[in-house]
Amino acid sequence: MKKALKTGVGTVFAILALFVSVVPFWFMILVSFKEPEELYSKAIWSLPDTFSFANYAEVLSGNFLRYLLNSIVVIGISVALILFLSATMSYSLVRVKFKASGFILAVIIACMAIPVHVTLIPVYLMSNNLGLYDTVFALIGPYVAFNIPMSVFILSDFMRTIPSEIEAAAFIDGCSRRQAFFHVYLPMSVPGLVTLAIYNAIQLWGEFLFALVLTQSEEVRTLPLGIWEFQGAHQAHTPRIMAFLTLSSLVMTIVFMIGQEKIIQGMTVGAVKE
Repeated sequence: MKKALKTGVGTVFAILALFVSVVPFWFMILVSFKEPEELYSKAIWSLPDTFSFANYAEVLSGNFLRYLLNSIVVIGISVALILFLSATMSYSLVRVKFKASGFILAVIIACMAIPVHVTLIPVYLMSNNLGLYDTVFALIGPYVAFNIPMSVFILSDFMRTIPSEIEAAAFIDGCSRRQAFFHVYLPMSVPGLVTLAIYNAIQLWGEFLFALVLTQSEEVRTLPLGIWEFQGAHQAHTPRIMAFLTLSSLVMTIVFMIGQEKIIQGMTVGAVKE
């Protein structure tokens, strides 16, 4: 009886969580196929008279693809740098023994407590001085710098679970420290790296404030700024805005669906290693 009660309560909460998560997306997609008149003349949850793709055609005829490409380029380069730097730093701090390694790791982890937006003015001035303002490269530096502490914190803990005997065996076989990192630790850290890649990509995909401050022209602005500008230009056309939002969320939804098993594996693999 107790087991059945627990199962029933768990099922109810799972259905409730599913409802809260899915309903906003369903509403967004539903409205994107409507005309503005239908929002005011019919029930808000009613199906459209005809599923029209005119709103999507209007979005795609504008600057959406440019915003999307800029986001993909910025996030792709940023995530690649975050993973490489985090992996090398984590390996150095965990496996290369030196006196200050614990202190350095503590400082890196302490940086997680700093609100990143308090650095907006220094980062803006630095970008201006380096001639990077209003380029996609102005975003890559802050994105990498402010996401490294969390990535090092997660990846260093993951690398501690890799048995040191494997590294010792590699050294006996003639591997250098660099070869041990690239041929032993890096391949064994793939679950953690994939988890971090998806986590950081999702975090950066919706980043708005740095993109607003460090870019100005439409040619280099990312998707969150595109949503902001599109909403300002089409305030009276809610279905068109919903079409823009639907297309914007599609990429990360697909990425998460493809990589969800890797995320779960990366989150749990450290708990079962010895």
